[in-house]
Amino acid sequence: MASSIAHTPAKIGIEVRGVDLKSEQSKDIIEKIKSDVHKHRLVIFKDQGQISGARHVQISEWFGDIESTFYKHPKSPHPDVFRVSNDEREGCRNVGRTGWHIDGSFMMEPFNYAIYHMVSIPKTGATAFIGFEELLNSLSPERRASWERLWMVGNSRDVVHPLIYSHPVTRKPVLCFHLGMIGCFIWNYGSKHQRVTDRKETIKILQEIHGEIVKEDEKLVYKHNWEPGDFIISDNRAVGHEATPETQFPVSDVGLRVLHRTTLAGTSKPKK
Repeated sequence: MASSIAHTPAKIGIEVRGVDLKSEQSKDIIEKIKSDVHKHRLVIFKDQGQISGARHVQISEWFGDIESTFYKHPKSPHPDVFRVSNDEREGCRNVGRTGWHIDGSFMMEPFNYAIYHMVSIPKTGATAFIGFEELLNSLSPERRASWERLWMVGNSRDVVHPLIYSHPVTRKPVLCFHLGMIGCFIWNYGSKHQRVTDRKETIKILQEIHGEIVKEDEKLVYKHNWEPGDFIISDNRAVGHEATPETQFPVSDVGLRVLHRTTLAGTSKPKK
């Protein structure tokens, strides 16, 4: 890739300069980008200017089939582009504020990738990311062993996924959860020792996961402070994310925030 590459301040993600995503890219460059997404989990393209909704979708299709969310906003530039904002007249509000998560954990096959472009940048309002490899490596042996025995159950009760499983491409251990959309957990799912958590125990485990993510002054968390022209491709199965509280500050305080996002259809069910 004819570009300059720098690592983010955290251990996850790289920043790429010198690639104009608005222009057509060769097959070799596209394959390099796809490889880098799995290697670094976040690939942050800088100085892209304004990328149209149609081009956002074209780039997304490098990675597979787009699966649109059921949220639609009349100001979205394309039916497959999810538009979020701190102003309900401009986009869907309060998105990403219900807890740390991956996108599509409530589906049988969670989304493979999420692709973001900030088209109107407020004074403040970062997107926070957590690398699952770093998070799992930071656990005590006892806590890691405990989490290995847990399966999450979505709010609708029709989806059960292991909390920890192997990424289908990299084979590295990753997590599947949405801390705001879990109805309960199951210990030792599928065995004769299977047990469903009650509400009290479920809340305790959710708080435990959250605590591990933000421990030691959030040393494992990368907060991306958006700059004009940023375009991010993320390996949705390898990183968790959450919108910071500032993303919902009123326009009168921080200015207008508008983020475009696409999600790529999952192709495998999490399994041990």
